Amino acid sequence: MSNEFIPAARPIIGEDERRAVDAVLQSGQLAQGTEVAAFEEEFSKVLLDERAAVAVNSGTTGLHLGLLAAGIGPGDEVIVPSFTFAATANSVALTGATPVFADIEPDYFCLSAESVKSVITERTAAIMPVHLYGHPANMDQLQQIADDRGLQLFEDAAQAHGASINGRRVGTFGAFAMFSLYPTKNMTSGEGGMVSTGSPEIERQLRLLRNQGMEKQYENEIVGFNARMTNLHAAIGRVQLTKIWRWTKQRQDNAAFLSKNLTNAVVPKVADGVEHVYHQYTVRITDDRDGVAAALRDEFQIGSGVYYPIPNHRLPSFSRAEDLPVTEAASKEVISLPVHPSLSQDDLERIVTAMNKLTGAGA
Repeated sequence: MSNEFIPAARPIIGEDERRAVDAVLQSGQLAQGTEVAAFEEEFSKVLLDERAAVAVNSGTTGLHLGLLAAGIGPGDEVIVPSFTFAATANSVALTGATPVFADIEPDYFCLSAESVKSVITERTAAIMPVHLYGHPANMDQLQQIADDRGLQLFEDAAQAHGASINGRRVGTFGAFAMFSLYPTKNMTSGEGGMVSTGSPEIERQLRLLRNQGMEKQYENEIVGFNARMTNLHAAIGRVQLTKIWRWTKQRQDNAAFLSKNLTNAVVPKVADGVEHVYHQYTVRITDDRDGVAAALRDEFQIGSGVYYPIPNHRLPSFSRAEDLPVTEAASKEVISLPVHPSLSQDDLERIVTAMNKLTGAGA
């Protein structure tokens, strides 16, 4: 077996992407233009069942503008998971609203409907689950709560390109949804985000907000941002979009091999009717998770990641005295192993061998 380091994630950028960027450079049209418009249209067709898609310069921007476009602002509360990247709660706070943290389900790491019910107040305006690691949140239950309480439902789909529930793709449930296009995601534009919506009103607000409040040049209708995606980034995204299903199938095959052969770690569960796209392959290790991660790196030359070691409610930026026991347990036990499409069979076998040795299988 090779002893070359296996990274936790590896962006795949090939000659197709380089040629696409070079074509934009040669055109001289670098800022938002026809490439961005084409990327939005293609993303809509490939991943969103033709729901409207609006490209922006980052995933966090997409969440922020989506919330603003949906009318979220000071005085509102938006229920979010604490077990996620801080961008989810940050985007709420940036609108002047308050993120309210709820617990997660133990099996799928996504927002718990029962916990959501327990934190609803008269100020609650919306629920924003995260489809964490590529596994969809329970949108049926969360939609029912939203409908019963007159709340809006949004989706943080940053990690879930192509995931689905009973054949319905994530990004088509909420009033808006955001997909990240950061380099380590299942597909990338180098940097960027895509916001989907089924509401013409929200779509128009998104397009105004990303472009200084303008639909027509110099006719600023509202106060907006410079949040545009460039043609350069869109050109990369368009190429990646043609490869997303092949890469997704490889991630799923890699995950299946790991789940079949890891013998002493709690492997990912998948809910009935769900298609998991394995942005991360996340297992639980109940004994010395951090020691296992260090040994994987130092002894076996295998990268891994802990997503996320500090829940949002305990970050200095929020610091809330919440009782979220499932979140707290997950933050101490999860470790994400390489699952990306660049892995060879030799890489997968090395990961299994190392993990089974470190977690004491057969000892």
